[in-house]
Parts: sequence; C-alpha cells; structure tokens
Amino acid sequence: MESWEEPIDTGEVPPDESSFDMIVVGGGPCGSAAAAYNAMNGCKVLLIEKEIWPRDKPCGDAVGGKALSHVEELGVKAMIEDTPHFRVDSIIFGSANGSTVRVMLPKEEFETKMAGYALPRVQFDYMMFKRATELVLGAGGAVIQGFSVMDVTTDFMRITGVAGRLGGRNSPNPLLSFKAPLTVGAGGYNCPVAKTVTEAIHGEPMRDDEHYCGAYREYWENVEGFEGSEGPIEIHFVDAVNPGYFWLFPVKEGVVNVGIGMVISEQRKQTGMKKSLKKMQKWVIEEHPQFKGRFANSSLVSGSQKGWQLPFGSPRKGGPSFQPRRTATAGAMCVGDAASLVDPFTGEGIGNGLVSAKLTSKHFDKDVHSGGFPEEVAVAYMEELWGTLGKELSNSYRLQRLAKRKWMMNWFFGKASRKEELADMLTGMIADKEASKVLWSPWFLAKMLLLP
Repeated sequence: MESWEEPIDTGEVPPDESSFDMIVVGGGPCGSAAAAYNAMNGCKVLLIEKEIWPRDKPCGDAVGGKALSHVEELGVKAMIEDTPHFRVDSIIFGSANGSTVRVMLPKEEFETKMAGYALPRVQFDYMMFKRATELVLGAGGAVIQGFSVMDVTTDFMRITGVAGRLGGRNSPNPLLSFKAPLTVGAGGYNCPVAKTVTEAIHGEPMRDDEHYCGAYREYWENVEGFEGSEGPIEIHFVDAVNPGYFWLFPVKEGVVNVGIGMVISEQRKQTGMKKSLKKMQKWVIEEHPQFKGRFANSSLVSGSQKGWQLPFGSPRKGGPSFQPRRTATAGAMCVGDAASLVDPFTGEGIGNGLVSAKLTSKHFDKDVHSGGFPEEVAVAYMEELWGTLGKELSNSYRLQRLAKRKWMMNWFFGKASRKEELADMLTGMIADKEASKVLWSPWFLAKMLLLP
C-alpha cells in the first residue's frame, strides 16, 4: 500500500454545539492550507471534509510555481518529492493547424525545484490534508472526515457556523452543530458557504455559466511523447475543442492526465457529439490526425474517467459588487474554487487558491474578532484578494477570448514556433503574468506583423 492510500487518523469528533475560533468547510488543498495557516497563528480550527481519505479529486493535476512557495511553507513540498511525480520544465502550446511552440519555464526556478510539478490529486490532496491535520490538532482544534454540511447558520446578515451529519445527508446519525466567529468556505464550485455568502445573505448570483468551465479527465498509460519523470505538459487548441482546449499532463513516469475543457456557455452552443466532453475527447484520441498515433499503443486506466466544473476568476461585466464575485461577508471568507479563482486561460486553480488561503490568516485575528468577523474586514479581504490576483486573472480572460479566434492562434503559434525571440518572450510571460498584458497590446501586435 502506498503512503497516500492509508487512512488518516483525525481523532474524535467534537461534541454537538462545540465552539471554535474558525470553521473550515472543505479539506482540499485550499481548505487544508487555510486551516493550516490559521492553526499556525494559534487558532483553534475545526476542519471539515465530506469525504474520507484516501479520495480522488478530478483535476488537471498541475501544481505550478505560485503554489510551491505555499506548499514549501506548510511543510508539504518535501512530502511531494518523496512520492512519484512529474517535474514540469516547459509548456507546449498547440494551435488548430498543428503549429506548436514549447515555452520553457524559468531555468532558475526549475533548478531550485520551484517551477512546477504534476501529480495525481489523490496524492497531493492527501499530503495537504494530512499536514493540516497535524497542525490543527497540534493547536487544539479538531478535524472531521465524512461530514456533510447541511446548513450554514446565520444571525441576521452574519454567518455563525454550520450544521450537518456524519455519513451524508441521509445518514441516521444525529445533526451536529458547530459555532465560530469565522467560517471559511473551501467546498469547491458548489460550496454551501459560498452560496450562503452570495445568494442567501446578499441576493447576488453565485454562478455565471459565462465564467464556469466543464472539464473531463482520464488517465492513460504509455502515451507516445512522454518519457522519464520530467519534461513538458501540453495544451492544444484543436478544432474539435474550439473554443476550449485538450491537455496532456504527465503525472508520473508512464502515466498521463488527458483531459478536455470548455466554457459551459460555449459548450451548450455545440450540437451532437461535440456537446459531450467525453465523446469529444474520445474523438480526439481515436480520430484526430495529430493525436491518434500517440495513443495507438496506450491504454486507459480503468475507472479514471471523471468530469467536474471549474469556476473561473475572470472579471464579471457589470457584476453586482466585488470581483470576480462576492467572496466574503460578516462571519465568512471563501477560498479557492469556492471563491471562483481558477485561471481562465490555463485552468490552473491551486496557486490562486493557496494565495487566498494565506490571506484568510492575515485578515482574521482570533482575539480581535472573537465576537464575530466583521463586514468591514470581509470587504478588506475581497479588495486585497482582487488587488493581488485581479490583473493576472483579467489578462488570462483576454487570452481565453483570444483563443476563440482560431486564425489568430494559428498565426500566433506559427510565428512563435519560428521565432526564438517570441518564444523567449512567452517564457517571461509564464514567469510574470503581469507581462502577459503585452499579448493584446497594439504595439506588440504591430511588432509581430513586422517580424518576417
């Protein structure tokens, strides 16, 4: 049995009506990080997870450089390096006409093992949750697995805690309630805390299909083009997935995460085969001239087929209040997918999610806020969160929209594949997302047109 396949002992379930400094709903990477950072600040935290480890979570499985500083800070990076994983040194981008460009990640980041990793979420999430459990229990808190939150309790316009059951909503177990000045929503794209923050308390929409992506993932063994335990990940803007992309992310030697993603509003415009991401991916693997040969001698890992949704952090046009949408209120902050922070261009969400997780520990003070986490601090959290990530997310949204123009992508990647200067510029953009704004600059496009 591998280390991440073993149960995690989280101790006794706290009694009904127990009080904590903070409740975190969701034990994925962002919830685990929020619990860990706040436990390191001395908070008595209750960390709740609806599943029981080990458990899988469908994802592209990439953990980028932005995430690694937090992963190292929390004491998890060494754990990753002791398990099978793939070190990412570059990204291959491909256009509909087959043009590809390999964008190298910064050499110094790769050499210091801070450029990026890819590994199955069943491993990564296990290590993040296990480390959070150690820190939370060490600070006098509690951790519960297999607990379904059925109600987010409120007092007027303030969130005051949660109630739910062990074993799921239909379990015969008694309803348990827990209270805290602050509840952190980390329950993913359908998080009950996020729903309460947006819809129940403020009457604002949580969901916008223009900013939600449907995604589908499978694991394949022995896909041609991937040897060893380090190298590139691939993102392809192929015709069959336009607008959207097809990805190939190795997660360890011999195993590749193969997936497809498309904005839900765009997917609903498709007809026939294209409407199903699973069928779309099957066609790309079996029929597309660029990929069918690479899968000729490969095999699907049985049971690995899973779909899910990604809430993008792209700015909402005419949004009712905060960008990308309301993520906090009196008594609550949301992080990760529950805060709609997925990069609209690459689909990567862990890095942004860990940024938000750490920010909760900056804005919550267990002594100052013992009587309740106030609305003005919730607003300060939302403003700093968008101030930190907003330019990058807005840039990525423009790139996402640019990717819909097939002729533009063909031209751009065709140029980049022939011009070392442009490939080097793309490497800089990967390292510094603020630099990616040049991609829609008229001066940049004019320069591109003048290059032979």
